Amino acid sequence: LYNEDIRQDGFPPAVQALREKIRSADAVLITTPEYNFSFPGVLKNAIDWISRPPDNPFAGKAAAIAGASTGMYGTARAQQQLRQVLSAVNLYTVNKPEVLVTKARETFDQNGRLADETARKFYGDLLGELVRFARRLKGE
Repeated sequence: LYNEDIRQDGFPPAVQALREKIRSADAVLITTPEYNFSFPGVLKNAIDWISRPPDNPFAGKAAAIAGASTGMYGTARAQQQLRQVLSAVNLYTVNKPEVLVTKARETFDQNGRLADETARKFYGDLLGELVRFARRLKGE
């Protein structure tokens, strides 16, 4: 768990490795489930570790959010809350298209692969927009 006292002594190796991967990336895709109307605490914890000073590797990068849930709302509530957190760490999120996969037990096959063609199209559209957005932010 994130602990400022530990961070003062330096980032743990796993955190430093993740920070470097984010730093070297052109964009970030976050896919989340939804539990109790929110995104999982482990995701918030990772964001907290990655974003800490002195240099936030998220700052100014393009990001996209997607998610899947067993319920009928997909991950609408989790994504809304996640957008708020991502704005606080200076990630710029793609607004559309939204990928809110519902009925996940029926949408993924036994190997965990997305089997629903409509959902696959939404993911493809989102990834395409993320690439375009990241290029715009970089001035390409």
